[in-house]
Amino acid sequence: MPIRVLLIDDDARLAEMLGGYLRTHGYQVEHCGDGESGLQAQRRSAYDAVILDVMLPGIDGLEVCRRMRALSDVPIVMLTARGDDMDRIVGIEIGADDYLPKPFNPRELLARLAAVLRRSRATERQPTERLCLGPLEIDRGAREVLVRGERRELTGRQFDLLLLLAERAGRVQTREQLMDALKGEEWDNVDRSIDVHISRIRQAIEDDPRRPRLVQTVRGSGYVLALPPAGGNPVEP
Repeated sequence: MPIRVLLIDDDARLAEMLGGYLRTHGYQVEHCGDGESGLQAQRRSAYDAVILDVMLPGIDGLEVCRRMRALSDVPIVMLTARGDDMDRIVGIEIGADDYLPKPFNPRELLARLAAVLRRSRATERQPTERLCLGPLEIDRGAREVLVRGERRELTGRQFDLLLLLAERAGRVQTREQLMDALKGEEWDNVDRSIDVHISRIRQAIEDDPRRPRLVQTVRGSGYVLALPPAGGNPVEP
């Protein structure tokens, strides 16, 4: 499966050149020309990495990075024409994984992109026994779910589904993706069964199941477990 990259840059000529270069190296690239459309694209679909320009019309790249990082741990490489150390420092502080000033050699960007992807995958290969996402705690070994320290009862299927969403927190999962990932389980061969399990999970873990803040529905796409901002509760996408 090709690596999916979201490129957010208002320079159409640069985006065309860079997108073509990355595609020749096996990447699948989607381009957005402003921050708002980039945020919408990232909410709709799961990307393996984001290449993000700082100087964007409307919402600038630093704010886009901040909002993305509140919902996802997707690797982000930031680009800038400013050459300002302060931009680089702020970008790293708010969650960018790497930073490259314009003009740059596309080969260097390719190398930096490969490096952040390697680091991200190394982290994914080393799961901890306990996942902590805001008020939600999931203990893989004990197969136990806590909300603010209080144990919540889930069936085995519900636990597996919630754990899968937690391991992919911040990334929208379609019903098909969820069923495929859980195909070792005896899931009904109807995608609506996922909806039933999600509803029961919400009954168990949400403060208000009718207005869920943990397991959220992305209309027309699927479900996502919202990542909390640093030190806060999950935020709505």
